Amino acid sequence: MRSRAIYGCAATSLSAAEKGFFRQTRPWGFILFARNISDSVQVKALVQELRETVGDEKAPVLIDQEGGRVARLKPPQWRARPPAARFGALYETNPDAAREAAYLSARLIAHDLASLGINVDCLPVLDVPAPGAHDIIGDRAFSTDPATIITLGRAQIEGLMDGGVLPVMKHIPGHGRAGADSHLDLPRVSASAEELSASDFVTFRSLDTCPIAMTAHVVYESIDPQRPATTSPKVIRDVIRGEIGFDGLLMSDDLSMKALDGPLSVRAKQAQFAGCDLVLHCNGDMNEMKEVASEVTELKGQALKRSEHALAYLSVPGGFDPAAGEARLAALLGAGA
Repeated sequence: MRSRAIYGCAATSLSAAEKGFFRQTRPWGFILFARNISDSVQVKALVQELRETVGDEKAPVLIDQEGGRVARLKPPQWRARPPAARFGALYETNPDAAREAAYLSARLIAHDLASLGINVDCLPVLDVPAPGAHDIIGDRAFSTDPATIITLGRAQIEGLMDGGVLPVMKHIPGHGRAGADSHLDLPRVSASAEELSASDFVTFRSLDTCPIAMTAHVVYESIDPQRPATTSPKVIRDVIRGEIGFDGLLMSDDLSMKALDGPLSVRAKQAQFAGCDLVLHCNGDMNEMKEVASEVTELKGQALKRSEHALAYLSVPGGFDPAAGEARLAALLGAGA
């Protein structure tokens, strides 16, 4: 039986202590960051090491490979990909080219990830930026227009899945109005429920069949003024599961971010109680992971069913010529320049 956690690790290979901890706690999955990456041979070996600790050759290994400024695989070993806003800008003049380019970029990202054994990418970003919001989202969003975001987000989802990688839409139910960076502070959004419903929630509602979603560490004062979405039973029940209609696998954003307060064990307990199927802890600090693990429960019941449903979408990629894909993507982006 696996536990309802996703953990990071400290370096480019596992220590004996990490191996022992993962064997004991049997997390659902793992997440990689730049500190875990040097070259393709090393990454493949680390991915295999992680999977061996839970005895599952297909255990989820996640990464944030969006393109633009959020990319853990970087040049010169891996090609840089455009940020989402590049596709949004192209969409204004050539929607068909933008849709194809967003698909191809995601398909090429999936090709890079699958070749390393990484099978989950925390993409697409479906947040709708609002005027005056913090630039933590910025060009990570496709556009300020929900319809554009929906079209291009769908293309990215399809590109990843065709490449054998599961997408994670984020940050549900919407980070676009946040006036603070939730890595550093707790954003509070004062917009009415009606405003949120008409804009922020629309993108997630339209793509609610995405297998996995990641929560926003954001307080929506008109819905639950006390708790951010990640630890709010009301937001998860009434908005994410209710109004948006998402019944897929719901994971928290990183529990160690400063938007949340209290001991990590309490954060983990609150997120699971609120309705997160999985909790995420990223920084690889062993003491912190042990604290999280003290309150993480085993994956069973509805959370297990959602996990099985999401993982069933993993497929072996069909025939794909990455060189031709690169050339076509460059032509599409060049045509829109």
